[in-house]
Amino acid sequence: MKMVLAVIDKDDAHDVISNLSKEGYSITRLSTTGGFLRAGNVTILVGVDDEKTPHVIEIIKEYSQSRNQQIPTIIGNEASYLSPMPVEVSVGGATIFVMNVEQFEKI
Repeated sequence: MKMVLAVIDKDDAHDVISNLSKEGYSITRLSTTGGFLRAGNVTILVGVDDEKTPHVIEIIKEYSQSRNQQIPTIIGNEASYLSPMPVEVSVGGATIFVMNVEQFEKI
């Protein structure tokens, strides 16, 4: 058995979770914050049999899209600041971890 832990952009979370649920997977959803922009995201936990792990990962990949976003930056020091210069960064997508589960009990 495996535990799939995926950190997903909050904008993609609904589609990922809906499609995993349609396929019969049980999901635990956690609201989390982090990453480069300290933005809100969603962490999901999916316990799955070994042979179904690739299917779960494919669904997450299909519904998690990375995209570019402009963020403002300020250049300067304490004495002077220049006007904000936007920088384009890639956001979204998913970070997926797959871990072995030694024991599973449902009580």
